[in-house]
Parts: sequence; C-alpha cells; structure tokens
Amino acid sequence: MSDAGEEERQALLPRKEKPSKSSYSATGSINPVFTSSTEKVGRSGSLSGIPKPEPITYSWKNVNVWIGSENGNGNGNEDPESGCCKRRKNGAVSKQILKNVSGVVRPGELLAIMGASGAGKTTLLNMLTFRNTGKLRVSGERAINGVPVTPDMLTSVSGYVQQEDLFIGTLTVREHLVFQALVKMHRHLTYKQRMIRVEEVIQELGLTKCADTLIGIPGRIKGISGGEMKRLSFASEVLTDCQLVFADEPTSGLDSYMAQNVVEVLKEMASKGKTIVCTIHQPASEIYALFDRLLLMSEGRTAYLGDAKNAVDFFRGCGNPCPVNFNPADFFIQTLAIQPGSEEECQKIVSNVCDTYDKSSEAQEVQTLLEERIHSQSVEFLKMQASLQSRSPYKASWWAQFRAVLWRSWISILKEPMVLRVRVIQTVIISLLLGVIFLGQELNQEGVMNINGALFLFLTNMTFQNVFSVINVFCQELPIFLREHFNGMYRTDVYFLAKTLAELPLYIIFPLIFTAICYYMVGFNSSWDRFLITCAIVVLVANVACSFGYMVSCISSSTTMALSIAPPFIIPFMLFGGFFLNKGSVPVYFVWLKYLSWFMYGNEALAINQWDGVENIECNVSNATCPRTGAVVLETLNFEKDNFAMDIILLVVLIFAYRLVAYGALLSKTFRKR
Repeated sequence: MSDAGEEERQALLPRKEKPSKSSYSATGSINPVFTSSTEKVGRSGSLSGIPKPEPITYSWKNVNVWIGSENGNGNGNEDPESGCCKRRKNGAVSKQILKNVSGVVRPGELLAIMGASGAGKTTLLNMLTFRNTGKLRVSGERAINGVPVTPDMLTSVSGYVQQEDLFIGTLTVREHLVFQALVKMHRHLTYKQRMIRVEEVIQELGLTKCADTLIGIPGRIKGISGGEMKRLSFASEVLTDCQLVFADEPTSGLDSYMAQNVVEVLKEMASKGKTIVCTIHQPASEIYALFDRLLLMSEGRTAYLGDAKNAVDFFRGCGNPCPVNFNPADFFIQTLAIQPGSEEECQKIVSNVCDTYDKSSEAQEVQTLLEERIHSQSVEFLKMQASLQSRSPYKASWWAQFRAVLWRSWISILKEPMVLRVRVIQTVIISLLLGVIFLGQELNQEGVMNINGALFLFLTNMTFQNVFSVINVFCQELPIFLREHFNGMYRTDVYFLAKTLAELPLYIIFPLIFTAICYYMVGFNSSWDRFLITCAIVVLVANVACSFGYMVSCISSSTTMALSIAPPFIIPFMLFGGFFLNKGSVPVYFVWLKYLSWFMYGNEALAINQWDGVENIECNVSNATCPRTGAVVLETLNFEKDNFAMDIILLVVLIFAYRLVAYGALLSKTFRKR
C-alpha cells in the first residue's frame, strides 16, 4: 500500500494511548480489578472525580439454545444421539441451535466469532447480548468478572455496534454524536466536557469532513457513505469509553480497504484494555492477522477457541492442513461448512474437529478460566455484584434524557421534508380546494346540506391526513427507538412523551391553517367566537386522529401492517359520525363502537357551533321538509345542544385514551426475555 494510503488509514484510527493494565493475572484469573484512576477528555475537559471503568472479563458457560417445542428438561443434557432436531409425539419439531458452548474473552483481546452460514455465530452473539431471544429457549450462564449478569446489568457496562446502521437520517453527524453524548456519557459531566469529547471522537474516527453533513435516508435524502456510517456507529460507542464492546458483522457491505480500517479501530480499542467481541464473515488475510482470539462455530458447537495464530496448527493436528498461501479464514470456513451433496462426509469432518477441540489444551484452558471464578461469598465477588446491580442501564437522569430526546425530535421534524414542506402544501391545497367547491354557501335548504357536508369533510381530512402522517413517520422510527432503548440510552416514557410534545405544535398549526383558509370561503357562521370554537374543535379532532395513529403504529410490527389495519378501524368510526348514518339509527349491538368515534363527538360539536342560535333559514313556502331554524337542523341530525360541553370533554378523553393504549403497546415491545 502507498505511503499516502497508509497515512490516511492511520488518520482514521484513535490516537495511541498507553494500554491499561490487564485485569487478569499471568495465570489467567478473572478476578476483578477496581481502579480509581481518572479519565481525561481533551486538554481542557478533564473528567476529574469520575472513576475509570474497571476492565471486564466476559464468560459464558454451557450455553444451549433451542427453537420450537419443549425438548427435555432444558439443562443441556438432552439425548446427544438424537441430532439437532427431535420430533415430539405431538408432531412439533424442536431444533437445538447451540450445544454446550463455553468461552471467555478478557481485557485487551479482540475475539472474532467465525463460521459458515447456519453455524450459530449470530445466535451466540444474541445470547451474549440478551437480544432477539423472544422465540428461543436458552440455558447456560453468562458472567462479567465471574458475576452472573442480567440484560440491564450488561447494558450498563457494554456497547453494541449492530450490523444494520440505523440513524435519524435528517440529523448531521455532529448532531447525532451530540445527542449520544447527552444520553450516554456520565451524568456528572458538564456540557462543555461532552462537546470536547464529541469533537475528539470526530477527529479520531476520521469524520471531520462529513461532520456537518446529513446522515441521509436511502432513496430520499443524500447523505454520508456506507463506510462513514459504520465509523459513525463506532463513534457512538467510543464516546462513553465502555470496557466491553460487541460488534455484529462490522465489515458487512464495506470494501476491503474500509473493512480493514474498521477492524483496525476495534484492534486499537482492544489495545487500550477494552474487551471486544465481534462476529465476522470471511475476512481477508490482512484482517485475520489483526485478531487476538478466534472462536470457530460449526453446527452449533465450538470447533476452536484460542489464539488466532495457533488455529492453523490446530487444524493441521486434526488432519486438515491449511494450504500454503491460502487465507486461513477462508480455509476454516470451507472446512467447517456443510456442503450440499456431501453432507455425510462434511458432518464427519466437523465432528472430528469439534471432538478434537473438546479434548485439546485450548478447551482445557477455557474450562480452567471458567472454574477459577470468584467465590460467591468472597469480598471481591460481593463487591463486584453490588457494583453491577447498583448500576442503572441509563447513564443520564430522566430530565436529561427528556431534554435530549425532545431536542433531537424537534430538529429532526424541522429538517424532515415529508413532515413540513409536503404537509404545508397538502394542507393549503386541500383547504383551498374545499373552499372553492363549497364557495359562498347561503342559509337555505341546499346550503344546509352543503354546510353539513363541509363540516364532515373537516373531520375526514383531519383524520386521514394526520393518521397516515403519523404512521409513515412514527413506524420508521420504531426500530431506532428499540435499538437505542435496549442500549440503555433513554426510557420508553421519555421517548413517547418527548415525541408527543415535539410534534404537538404541528397538530395545532396545520389544523388552524386549514380552518382559517376555507372557513369564511365556505360561508360558515360568521361570528368571530364561532370561528375560534371551530378552530379549537378541529385541533382536538386532529390530535385524536394523531393519537389513534400512534396507537396503530405501536400495535403494528411494520409500516405496511399499520397502513393495512388503519382503514378498517377508521371506516366504522366514520360511519357512526352522524353524517352517513343518523345518530339515533345506530344498531344496538354497535352502540358501544360509536362512543370510540371522534367523528361523532366532533361532528356534533361542529354542528351545534354552526347551527345553534340560527333562527332564519330560507325555505320555499311549499316545501314542508325544509328546516327553517338551526334547532330544526340539529333535531334532524339527532344532535342535542346540551351535549356540546360533553363532546369537547370526550374528545380530550379520547386523545389521552388512545395515547395511553399506544404507550402500553410500545412498552410491551421493550420487554425482553431473560
């Protein structure tokens, strides 16, 4: 590689620091080490008084994973001769994905998990991080420095760089990192210290040129490149200096040069005493040379766990020598893969390798490390256990989380063209169109019908415009929310409340614009107070529709599903609004449904506001069916003037009721299987 290329690659790496002392002894003990040293951020941003996190040894023992029906007692000792699948008497099939997998990774090590497709490496990483385990049955133990951990305990001390990069695309790189700093860094740090750290990380990971560039949304907003997105993912974790980092396929989708840059970042992080675990698929030989430890998986079993440089010798001892000038990573994966048409032969090779490893010195070393645990009654164990259990997965206080999420939500709304520009144009055009169609209505028999129709169109427009606007935007952010929530960045109630408040001005301004444009064009009641009341009712209806959109979005698993189930719910509510079906004609078995309809309350309130006090409607003398007063119009619609206040109250109740259901549904998505 040229000198210029080497200099560019070095510029992308974090600045060298003196590696911290390892937390394990020369014998490999995993006893914890507590340090009171302090960490510095920049020349003027010293983090005085903030203790440096203790190094972490992460271990897992006898991890078994099944998918499907119950299979035995779940202790990992089920019938070893039955294979990976066992058919139960009821016909259900249970598949064992991981089989008694044990391992350990220590501070200062970069552990790479490799294997062919279906080997179980992704499932193992999910087990180590307590993620995506909803449909799986898991047994085994996971521990930090010998102390068994829970998902919240692990979240409080670790970072996770996932394979898929999920960002708010309307933020710039710097804005994203500022938000990360506000919610992930130690709560005792000042704002100035956080911003100094943000600028340092931008420089360390080579993001200076794109710092003020929008991250981008594929197909909508042009943003940063794939390599820059991956480095941004690492920057988010480097900010907090967490001692345990997981990375899922960090080189996926990158060219060879950028893939090497990313792994060199991981290597540099490990050299500073951090514990790094990553899955990786067929790395180049240059990348393979950077690994400290290697974990090879095949058919759910451990084929090798030890020093990466000794793996070739191990396979040679198994009768599978690696050819000269052949990439060891490619050789290992090919050797352990189950090739179509040669299943039986490949199974024998895999079994031989796995059985050889189980009897090898590498496996014995891992077992020795796992057995050298802290005694459960020792002072060190109790101290570490208390330290982990006392840590909240959230680094920032509730109020700090709320301010940060509210700030991000607001600036993302201001920069989102679909939210502002498109909706402004949509609101103005529809309002003008409605005003032109119903232009200059008079108080006669035809005018009564037209005015009632225009009032109902106010309701339908506010409903469909806001429901589908919420679904299209909110559903797209749900995966980002879930990832950030599981990373311990903010609480569910913080996100929901901040998101609601950030969008509230939109659901006030747009209904007011809509009403102001067409109200007097149509010829509604010209009294100024009636106009203001109409504006208030339309705003309430818009917010009920927004709440309903939140509910549908939180209940649904995807945008497509939400868009599919929303109309079947809206149409019955619309039918019970008193326009297509008289309020007094609703079948008794559907009466309960009309009380959930904002159309009914909104239509009745708008009609009362429009017709109450109208004493003269022009009618043909010979036309006996023409309503001659506003009271007759209300009577014809089966609306009662005394219900006006209750209609307003119930619209407010529906706003909170639908949002409460939405919050409950959103909260249910955050429950993780322990």
